[in-house]
Amino acid sequence: MSQQQSADNVSIDEIPVDIDTTQSAEVDSADVPDEIESITRRLAGKQPPTNPLVVLKAARWWYIHGKGGTDPAFQWAIEWARHLASDTPSDVERFDEFLEYLVTVGFADERHELR
Repeated sequence: MSQQQSADNVSIDEIPVDIDTTQSAEVDSADVPDEIESITRRLAGKQPPTNPLVVLKAARWWYIHGKGGTDPAFQWAIEWARHLASDTPSDVERFDEFLEYLVTVGFADERHELR
């Protein structure tokens, strides 16, 4: 391991996991690492990522730092990964919840700005 990790700040890859903020249910857009923000914005956009491993990387971050399994960004990332893996239609209601959540977190002022 090339970098020191303290007991309250660890990482599995380059994306840090801040133990103090895990599953806090309160995510602010300023706290989201750039790479996760980029993936999340692409998940909300017209051309979402097509690599399930990239999508799952974002899902993992939102699960750890958001509301766990009930986090809308986590749920949409998992839903999109399922769609990519099985080529089945995705849940439009879950997508709408995801967009609303991103507005709440501060990624945009209105849902339409994310598309």
